[in-house]
This record gives sequence, structure tokens and C-alpha cells, in this order.
Amino acid sequence: MNRREFAFDGQSLITPEAVHREIFSPQESSGEHDLVEAKAQVALTLSVAVQQVAAGQEPAVIIDRLIKSLHETRARYYAVWPELVPIVQNHPVSAYFHEDPFTRWSFEKPRGYSGDAHLIDFIYGHPSVADEIRSSSLLGQTLHRYTYNAPSAVAVRERRDLLTRYVDQVAAEKGPEAEILTIAAGHLREADRSVALKQGAIKRWVALDQDPMSVGATARDFQGTCVEAIDGSVRSMLTRSQDLGTFDFIYAAGLYDYLADKVAIKLTQTCLDRLKPGGMFLFANFSTEVPDDGYMETIMNWTLLLRSQSEMWNIINESVAGRDVETEVKFGANRNIIYGTIKLRT
Repeated sequence: MNRREFAFDGQSLITPEAVHREIFSPQESSGEHDLVEAKAQVALTLSVAVQQVAAGQEPAVIIDRLIKSLHETRARYYAVWPELVPIVQNHPVSAYFHEDPFTRWSFEKPRGYSGDAHLIDFIYGHPSVADEIRSSSLLGQTLHRYTYNAPSAVAVRERRDLLTRYVDQVAAEKGPEAEILTIAAGHLREADRSVALKQGAIKRWVALDQDPMSVGATARDFQGTCVEAIDGSVRSMLTRSQDLGTFDFIYAAGLYDYLADKVAIKLTQTCLDRLKPGGMFLFANFSTEVPDDGYMETIMNWTLLLRSQSEMWNIINESVAGRDVETEVKFGANRNIIYGTIKLRT
């Protein structure tokens, strides 16, 4: 993978084109023969989907086969994959899968960038998206039941609940003076289930996000609590342009999927500088074991920088030089998301 510097900030929104430039290097192409063969494979995959639709097969069967076929093609023809993506996106059968409101929102990007908070609310099944699901076609609702239960979506809901547990655990250990920082907070849905937040057992919970719509929604939803919704980005973190203070727990759950190693390491170091003694930093990343990567990058137009266990360790090892820390890298239950934690020793 080619991982040049790329920052997630208010001036440089996450677009599929930008992430593709970071992940896929044209120099890695292995020749015209592979491209011709790969195009033939994609054409066959799309042709089968058209035939299945015409035959009236169950939507779950159709989308399941497509996801598996795209995943296999991406893995086999990775060097020429960027040239296959527009072929899939421009094929008429894509409209079939865009009946799913979740897939369509990702593809159209009404907020102008990938992975926005409203998109994640589809994965959570949050009440705010219920009307969109109900008003979609019967086909769309059927497809959505499949995408809602896809392994990657299951992993995102597990991630939300894991973050809630971490917050409550930190609050229990640190007491009422506990301070939390969430980077790229979105709608901060993990706070909805936090017992510590409900009980007023947290001193301050800063929710940082570059999207004004997300910041506004968080400020509205958590008005009267310790949650402070703040407009901020990776750039504001790296330049230290905001005096946020120090924290017992800092985490970035959906951000590192878009950051090249160089930026990820710099951000990690910056977060460690903002930890109190004994504080912990956590970052999460979709793993290289995600089975629906091909579908996400084509039909959903949602490209992520997937990381392996060794790549997570590389970020940690490059970030902690000279610090007395406890570190860990571990997978979630279905291995679709991988977590890195760094805890400062007191």
C-alpha cells in the first residue's frame, strides 16, 4: 500500500478519490493482461447479478453473492482494482443496490464526505433514520436488513458498546473528576448508553468533530450534561490551536480508517501529550479481514484504509518512543475492527 500524508480536517474532507490516491499506487499495476482478465471477471459478476434480478431471486441471495464476488476480485486483482471501481459504479445494476437507503446515502454523500455521522446512524439503527428506512421501497427495506446485519455493521455496533464500557470504566476508576476526549465524535451515540454520564459521574466529555451539523446535533442532544461539543479537526489537534486541556481517556473510533501512517502517528503522539498520568488513548480501525470491502468501495463509494495487526503495532511503536506505557492491539469479536490502546504508567 502507498500511504502518503493525508489529513482529515475542515479544509480536506474525506472523499473516495482522495483515499484511493493514498491506498492504491498506479506503479503497483502488474500489466495489461491482469486488467483485461479483471475486467472480464467484473463483467461476469455484474452479469450474474442482472440475471438474478431478472429471475426474481431473493435480494439477500443477490447481494450476498455480489459482496463475495467483489471481495474475491479485489483480493485477486488488487493492483488494478482502482480501474475496476468505476466499471461497477457505472453499471445499471448498481441502482438495484442503491434502493437500500444506507447504501444510497453512502454513495451520494449528502454531507460531502465519506463516513458521516448520519451514515453511521443507519448502522446503529438509530431512530433518526427510521423514517428514511420506512419510506424506502420494499426492495430497499429488504436489502437494508442484509446490510444492517453484515459483519462490518455488527462490528461497528460492538465498537460503540465497547467505547461506552471504556468510558464508564474510566469514570469508575477516576471518580467525578474524570475527563474524556472523543476525536471525530460524530453524533456521540456511545454516550446514549453511558451510565456514568446519566449519573453525572464525569466532569467533562469533549466531543470534537469537523462537521458543524454533527457538532450542532451533539450539542442539542446532550444539552445540560457534561458533554461539550466542539468544532475541531485533526489539523486543529496537530497544530494545538485549541486549548482543550488534558484527559483521562482519549479515543478516535472511526478516524484512523482515513489517515495515512504519517498523520496517524503524529495524531497519536499529540493525543498522548494530552493524557494525564495513568491516562489511556484508544484508536480503532477497520481490519484487512473485512469481507465487504469490495462492495463498500464500489456500490457504496466508501473507501477505507484497512489495517492489519502489524500495521496497528507500527503506529503504536512509532508513537511511544521514550514513554513508559502499556500497549495492546486486539481484534473485535468478528475481527472486522481492530483496536490499539496505549496507557501511560503513573
